[in-house]
Amino acid sequence: MPDVQHIFYNSLSLPVVAAPMFLISGPKLVTTCCRSGIIGTLPALNQRSSEGFDQWLTDIENDLNSFENETGRKPAPYGVNLIVHRTNPRLQADLDICVKHQVPIVITSLGAVSDLVKKVHGYGGLVFHDVTNRRHSEKAMEAGVDGLILVSAGAGGHAGLLNPMPFIQEIRSFFDGIILLSGCMSNGGDVASAMQMGADLAYLGTRFINTDESRADDDYKHMIMESKTSDIVYTAAVSGVHANFLRPSLEAMGITQELWGIKKKIDFGSELDAQKAEAKAWKTIWSAGQGVATINTESSPVEELVRNMKNEFHEAIDRQLAFKTKFA
Repeated sequence: MPDVQHIFYNSLSLPVVAAPMFLISGPKLVTTCCRSGIIGTLPALNQRSSEGFDQWLTDIENDLNSFENETGRKPAPYGVNLIVHRTNPRLQADLDICVKHQVPIVITSLGAVSDLVKKVHGYGGLVFHDVTNRRHSEKAMEAGVDGLILVSAGAGGHAGLLNPMPFIQEIRSFFDGIILLSGCMSNGGDVASAMQMGADLAYLGTRFINTDESRADDDYKHMIMESKTSDIVYTAAVSGVHANFLRPSLEAMGITQELWGIKKKIDFGSELDAQKAEAKAWKTIWSAGQGVATINTESSPVEELVRNMKNEFHEAIDRQLAFKTKFA
């Protein structure tokens, strides 16, 4: 099992990963997260070209190097999400760029490939893979990944359907690598609960949409703040892969309940035509998880959010210690 203490905890203020969000995560969000002591990530496809993606990584590295030189503090590591799917024409080019920059963490989605894992391991990087069930977890383990991101019910984006409590226990019964839990977490108490259930890191996406550094527009942030758990719709009608979306944004585009069961084949296209179409769709049809229920601010700086989450995390741990004393 990778030494989580050595790899992560020494540079983290919280055991948190700010998940890579399509169209939302950019270099500014990544570097501010890393400066604040949590792992910042972004999807490679958030940059329109591989050349631009290369420049993004250079900018991120320069910013984090400057932070370390100025403060003497080591920032948290950063990560990049790659879509490992046969119809993603940029995969090889973007992977080569990750190898060139020796990206500390590569997050793979829609496919776990041993050759990719070997290339990342070749320079000392780690590979985490998105999974929604045991079968996907076993395949990813066979590919040699270092960590599994358990995307449970209610998570934003391409979520699963499993309750996190049995999901963690089932995967931990055969996987001794790093486990990241994803789904419905919005505060430090939620992070503490994830650790209590057996996760090594908490994987939060929706909560970072309503930050000053995210690329979401103000209407999106306002809808997040106004929404409840009942406003989250699980449908494949947008991209061909089931994901959670905000109901008002679906309805605004004419996707009513009668259409939520529609599926279409996912295809990034030889010329990225489908990727561009999906980006256009996701720009107006907004994804979020059930964690919206506890988000009540339109926007705040990442540094402030992390500071508040750290206080909440410590308070939750203190409450758990009190229970230990009470029931000793």
